[in-house]
Amino acid sequence: MPEKKPLPIGTEFFDELRKNEYYYVDKTGLIVELLRSPSKVTLFTRPRRFGKTLAMTTLKSFFEIGADSSLFDGLEISREKELCERHMGKYPVVFVSLKGVDAVSFTRAREQMGSVIAEMADRLSFLERSGSLEEGDKERFRVLRHYSMTEQAMTDSFRTICRLLEKHYGRKVVLLIDEYDVPLQKAFYAGYYDEMVELIRSMFAQALKTNDSLERAVLTGCLRISKESIFTGMNNLRVLTVSDPRFCGYFGFTDREVRQLLEYYGLPDAWDVVREWYDGYRFGNQEIYCPWDVINYIDLLRTDPQAPPQNFWANSSSNDAVREFVRRLDTKGMAGELEALVAGETVAREIRQELTYREMYTTVENLWSLLYMTGYLTAREQAGSRLMLTIPNMEIREIFRRQIMDLFRENTEKDGETVSQFAEALRTGDAVRAEELLDGFLRRTVSIRDTFVKRELQENFYHGILLGILGFKGGWYVTSNYETGDGNLEKGAEQALAQIEKKRYDDVLRDEGCGKIWKYGIACYKKRCRVALAVPFPQDAG
Repeated sequence: MPEKKPLPIGTEFFDELRKNEYYYVDKTGLIVELLRSPSKVTLFTRPRRFGKTLAMTTLKSFFEIGADSSLFDGLEISREKELCERHMGKYPVVFVSLKGVDAVSFTRAREQMGSVIAEMADRLSFLERSGSLEEGDKERFRVLRHYSMTEQAMTDSFRTICRLLEKHYGRKVVLLIDEYDVPLQKAFYAGYYDEMVELIRSMFAQALKTNDSLERAVLTGCLRISKESIFTGMNNLRVLTVSDPRFCGYFGFTDREVRQLLEYYGLPDAWDVVREWYDGYRFGNQEIYCPWDVINYIDLLRTDPQAPPQNFWANSSSNDAVREFVRRLDTKGMAGELEALVAGETVAREIRQELTYREMYTTVENLWSLLYMTGYLTAREQAGSRLMLTIPNMEIREIFRRQIMDLFRENTEKDGETVSQFAEALRTGDAVRAEELLDGFLRRTVSIRDTFVKRELQENFYHGILLGILGFKGGWYVTSNYETGDGNLEKGAEQALAQIEKKRYDDVLRDEGCGKIWKYGIACYKKRCRVALAVPFPQDAG
């Protein structure tokens, strides 16, 4: 059997991927649509881990003078002979990523921006030897090779380089700016947002609005930042968000592409699990899988065919937006909407697709928009001016579940008196009081219903509630088992007691020297509970 191609884990550069014969899901149709589009400046907004950087390096490999046409052999774009003859390898290309501009102060962030520009200039060092440039041009270029350049030089940097490249080659320039909004995100959290907005706005105005040397520009990012904030007066800008039906299949994997991947690596039976965990995003009119998750899970399955799915996407981010969303809905008495989402239902909301970072956390309404644009929520359909929003899959649901449980634990820790009363009720055999207090805990927290997933996974929530409460009491030995019920609280509590006897859970406690043992059967359904106490055996009553 021939050896399988390696999976492109951590490989974001198209030329490296193709030269090393990694498995490649053909997205070169993006180039065709882009070339047939009249827009001079295009911004693609997609959640993280959906292939934005790979798309940008694909464009670089196609347009750049000296392009290796063999990299595109057999791909969709190679069938477009006329487009390839007219555009492949015909343009100077400036490619820059801003995801490294993430400092804790504006001074340091400005230095990082200077380094990005200096590295870009270093890659074009041949311009210092160009016979087509005047000495004044070369001097301006040399300034850009030092990260401590002046503010004016930094503001003009993209336009300056485009102008010099056009002079050298006699061709207008393709400008590619990846992760354009990362510096703004970092600036917002670190407290220097206004300074960074002014810098980015000035740079983009020079590069994208008043740049006669520009053939075409493409930008990528997670969010569409308000025009009033960054893209002031740019009438040549087209923004393609997750709602737009154009280009919808070029970021992320389609169902057909995932099936082909699984077939190629001999894992067709994993499709149901992959779909449940990593599908569910909707870009335009396409159902989309997160490629980062799919590739990583396939890699895991090749080593361990029985490996359960993991939360690859969540582990690469702090998930601050979800944490803030859960807190806001809980404090504003809107927990019902959150419960509906976690249960797999939809919630109708109007979405603002143009925000500034300063606006994103100011209202719950803006948080809904933020979660939609960053992939934590997706749209199932549109109802008038509203989108029917839902959690896309099990992976993202797990992120919400964790944040809900973290908030519950925080609130429980603050309510030490009630925790003590609950523990005392259990210790003294007061099932009525224990039920009353537990019922109060459930009513004050967001519930996780079982309509989204198999019931045994829903049961984890109620076990987590009890473990969270009792975990704050020192000297308590707390363990858990997972058994399902059918929603009948009386029956469920009695079944739990029968299970204690059948599986002889008390034997372990007796072996540890416990003299007095209370046996409780606890059943929970939504925000209600039933606590039943077994009649003590003589040896347990003393």
